[in-house]
Amino acid sequence: MSDLAAALDKLQLDNLYRSRKVTSSAQQVEPIINGQKVLSFCSNDYLGLANHPNVIQRLASATQNMGVGSGASHLITGHHDSHAALEEELAEFIGCEKALLFSTGYMANLGVVSALATRNSSIYADKLNHASLNDAALLSRAKLNRYAHQATDQLNKNISVDESSSKFILTDGVFSMDGTIAPVKTLQSIAHTHNATLIIDDAHGIGVLGKQGKGCTEDLLSTNDILIGTLGKAFGTFGAFVAGKQESIEWMIQKAHSYIYTTALPPAIAEATRASLQLIKDEAWRREHLQALIQYFQDRCKQVGISVSASNTPIQPIIFGSSKTTLKISKNLLAAGILVPAIRPPTVPNNTARLRISFSAEHSIKQVDQLIIALEQLLT
Repeated sequence: MSDLAAALDKLQLDNLYRSRKVTSSAQQVEPIINGQKVLSFCSNDYLGLANHPNVIQRLASATQNMGVGSGASHLITGHHDSHAALEEELAEFIGCEKALLFSTGYMANLGVVSALATRNSSIYADKLNHASLNDAALLSRAKLNRYAHQATDQLNKNISVDESSSKFILTDGVFSMDGTIAPVKTLQSIAHTHNATLIIDDAHGIGVLGKQGKGCTEDLLSTNDILIGTLGKAFGTFGAFVAGKQESIEWMIQKAHSYIYTTALPPAIAEATRASLQLIKDEAWRREHLQALIQYFQDRCKQVGISVSASNTPIQPIIFGSSKTTLKISKNLLAAGILVPAIRPPTVPNNTARLRISFSAEHSIKQVDQLIIALEQLLT
């Protein structure tokens, strides 16, 4: 135990120690955090649906009819007609043959990759992929090749000489700490040329990107691609799904351990997500307002001389490099009533610590101005 204590002390010394904040309100842009009302720019509730009355009502009604827990895994007695209906609606929304619900996005990534890849396979993964994709690749025991962020020329060169029995390209759709978007068309072309399967984890793009909210693959999804989406971000609920060809989904039902050996989502959550999906389809103004906020923030940053990464997603990082500096600025913002998290290694590469600003359709222009003024006072 003394070794752990020393390691914890070192994390503190290196400004890498993490602590939890306690929320005592509903998810919203002005939550109560550690007993203090703050203006939050750190939620993944991009469309403001986590506290939407339609979603709440659907959840409450479904709970009255179906209870709370699902009671078992999907392959025992946990697969409810609400799950089946949501899977059908998600498949139709994405434009693929079939969808499969998972309990979390992390479990979806682990299940999909380990079910499809074997020790005789090769996996090509963007170096900035989410930790769950990295863990999935390791769990599969396939040969792992990581290419520099969005370095598609490097990817194409390496995969072209690969003679493995099966090849997979893994990528985030929207990279969660940078806000960059995967070059889907280029990756599809490489996958097609070299008989590889493209797997895209679009956790931060589904619901947000595209005119219809279908994510980074809207109007681009190939029949051979596998798309993974989360329900705990833009949908505002919980869980995840995988979308693709029927035979791929059926294989995951048979082989994905993180699907087979875990309890199914509560059916009431599935019903709430169906309500959320309807809002995503019906209320395009949420995406339009979100894009307007992003553009306004970018323009104002240029005006006041704040260097922010070029991203047209709700994820707007300001990179400082030093963990100590980033943590200090985050604490100063919180003292001013504004919550923006300090993202430090190992979540991001060494010397790239940053503020990760994220916007919601519930934010107003006035609230963005509050953020800009506070940043300007601290940074310029």
